[in-house]
This record gives sequence, structure tokens and C-alpha cells, in this order.
Amino acid sequence: MDTSNITIETKNLYLKGITLEYKDDIFREFTTEITTHMFPKPAEKIEETIEFIETSIKENEEGSNCQIVVLDKKGKDFLGCAGIHHIDRKTPELGIWIKKTAHGNSYGKEAMIALKEWADKNLDYEYLLYPVVDENYPSRRIPEFLGGKIAREYDEVNMSGKKQHILEYRIHRTKK
Repeated sequence: MDTSNITIETKNLYLKGITLEYKDDIFREFTTEITTHMFPKPAEKIEETIEFIETSIKENEEGSNCQIVVLDKKGKDFLGCAGIHHIDRKTPELGIWIKKTAHGNSYGKEAMIALKEWADKNLDYEYLLYPVVDENYPSRRIPEFLGGKIAREYDEVNMSGKKQHILEYRIHRTKK
């Protein structure tokens, strides 16, 4: 399923397939502070961000990924990135980051609710994975709100070399 042209509107957000139009925003906003509790590290050069976007576009077109940008619905200002990764598997993985200046508005929760609803309608999955660093309480509230339960815990070293304890939530399809 090609997800490159996906668009989802919510009360406050406009979600759409990632494009190179947002390379400067992503490069500027995906900072060391934002990635503190994440596996990836910030790009050191804009070329790394461009490579990430080009790879994401290809994976969206091939149907293995659904990588989107999160925009403010009114002004279409860039707020962050989100995705459902490995959508061609029975256990896709949700992920999101929101830029620092937009924290505290529940945009992450709103975007994840919308992506979960999209997944329920469009994907054949057993459950969605939502890995989160145990000490990242704001991010843990998202899978918990979506009914996720911790199914596994493990340690990993992120791309910045920091050891993290991960809680892996499983979020099941909403029953109608």
C-alpha cells in the first residue's frame, strides 16, 4: 500500500506523507534534546536529513512504511514527524517526535490517536508496538491512553551511545 500521499486531518493537526519540503524544519528541530529518549541521533549535516527523507519516501511508496509530517492545521506550520513503521508486518511500530516549542499541547497524543485509527481501518495487524524509554513519562502516556500494555522490557544503546531501558507496549486493534 503506497502511503506517500496519505493525509489525515484532526481537530488541530494535518498529517501528510513526508516530503523534501520539510528538510530544513526536520534538520533544525530534530535536536539532541528531542532525541534524548530516542534511538536515532540528530543529523550532523543536512545531507543526512535529506537521505532520511528520501529513504522514507521510497519506503512509503513501496508500502513498508508510513512516515508523515505533523503540521498545525491552521497555518500548516511544521510540528514534528510521526510514523507507523513496518506496515507490511503483523506488528508495525508507532513512533513520533514533536519539536520543543510545540510541547505541552498534546499534539503527539492527537497524532498517535489519528494514526492508530488509520491503522485500524487500513492495516492487517496483530498489534502495534510502541517502544518508549522507561523514564520518558510524557511519551509513556500515549500508548497507555491507546490501551497499550507493557509486553517486554529490554536495554539498548541508542545511536548517540546512551544506554536506555525500553518498555515495549503492545496496542491492539480497537474493537467495534
